Parts: sequence; structure tokens; C-alpha cells
Amino acid sequence: MGYNFSRYTRAIQPGSRIVARDEPLTNDTLRAAVPSIFATEAHESRSARFAPVPTVTVLDGLRAEGFEPFSAVQARTRVEGKAEFTKHMVRLRHRSVTNTAGDSFEIVLVNANDGTSAYQMIPGFFRFVCENGLMTGETFGEVKVRHSGNAIGEVIEGAYHVLQDAPRVVEQVTEWKGTRLREAEQKALAEAAHVLRFPKAGDEGAAPAPIDAAALLRPRRSADRATDLWTTMNVVQENVVKGGQTGLVRNGEGRLQRRTTREVAGIDQSRSLNRALWLLTERMAVLKQS
Repeated sequence: MGYNFSRYTRAIQPGSRIVARDEPLTNDTLRAAVPSIFATEAHESRSARFAPVPTVTVLDGLRAEGFEPFSAVQARTRVEGKAEFTKHMVRLRHRSVTNTAGDSFEIVLVNANDGTSAYQMIPGFFRFVCENGLMTGETFGEVKVRHSGNAIGEVIEGAYHVLQDAPRVVEQVTEWKGTRLREAEQKALAEAAHVLRFPKAGDEGAAPAPIDAAALLRPRRSADRATDLWTTMNVVQENVVKGGQTGLVRNGEGRLQRRTTREVAGIDQSRSLNRALWLLTERMAVLKQS
């Protein structure tokens, strides 16, 4: 059963992240949380050479081609009047490639009309059990469209270019589901992800990480206790991005204090972590085959 969006949007604040499970997001729902999608002009800081690309126009064009938005978020800003133009990210699925096993190929669309981002489309993957989106690594294609000329046609063409990667992404995921990891291999994956999430934790004078690498392997549901590569990567990724894990850290006085990891809310950091984790998983799969 889908969400009652008319009721749901009343609680949304601009800058919130919205995710739909069963039904695509409507423009009314998107407007409440991600108003920058509807910008038709460039921010006043842009020069006359900057050609704004209204995301909603592209979105409507993609809908006509069978794509539907299921998740959206926009960057927060403290600059008055800039919230209508900031960077935003929309995740779209195509009706032809939804997987009944609980996974779906996606196109991740990033745009901004304040000069902070070109139009970008990245292949992704969505896992329904945890409503957690994953982006593919550098192995698969990424399309960028500059804010100039008539970009809408290029964007839709680029979406189909990214969609061509769907069979390869699905094949890769299927392979990972059949790849079993030993405990040491799971630990290695978690340690690499821990460094990605807390890159300064080991530096002299830097605050220690609130959790150790082993905490990233703790499943949040019984279905995630499997040891295959796909499940392991999803557990690690969910813990890295969603946060909410608690650990003990010594303060400057040597006393133990509880610290809780924060959700990675920034669009750029979330995208970088997702793609890096996908790349790590690819490398682990190659090692398992050698």
C-alpha cells in the first residue's frame, strides 16, 4: 500500500529528504521538500551566459519516457532566497527494470541552478528492504550536461544512455549475492569503509571515530545476517550513510563518553561514499575470483 502523500507533505520542511516505497513522488510532494527542482531561472549570482535547466521540465519529460521519481533531497542553505536554486538529487526508476526480488535499477539525477553543479546522471541501485539507495562506481557510465543551449533533450538522451547499463548492473548484483565472504574478508571491507567515513580519525590531534570498524558490520535486521558480498556491502553502506550507531570515545580528559554517528546528509558526501563503497565491493569480488 502506498503513502498518503497529501497527509505526508504537511510535515515536510524544505531541505528534507523524501522517499517513496510503492508509489512515485508527485510534483506536489516534491515541491514541499525540494523546491529547487522547480526553479525556472538562474540564481542572481549567475552571469547571463549561464543557462538554467529547470529540473521539473526534464522530470516531466522523463516521466513521459517511463521514468518516475522515488526519492529526492536538496542541499540546505543559510543564504536568503537561495533555497529555490540549490543543488538537489532525484532518484528515478524505469518501469521496465523494476526487480520483483526487492531491488531496482535507478538513475540518480543531480542538478543546481546556482552554479554549484552541472546536470549529472549516475546509474544506481535501490534495495527495498532498507530503502537505501546505492550508486554504482566508476565502472558504469555517468552523463554530465552543461547549463548551456537546449539541455533538456540531452538530459533525456543521457538518461537512456545510463539505462543501457541496467543489465550489467543487475548482473553484477546477482553475482555478488552468490559470493560468500569469510569473516576476515567482511572485516577488511568494513575497515576500508571505516576509513572512508572517518578519514581524519587516525590523524594526530584529531578526534577519534565514535565507533570502530566492526560496528559497521552489525545488521539492523535479521534478514541481513547473511555473509554474501551483496548483503555485507549493504549492511556496511547503511551503517555508514544512515548513522545512528553509538560507541564510547575518550575525551581530552581521558573519560569515556558516548558518541552517536551522524547521518550523511550532504549530497556530495553521500554520493562520494556510495560510489566508493561500490568500487570497494567490485575490488573484493575480483579478489574472490582470483
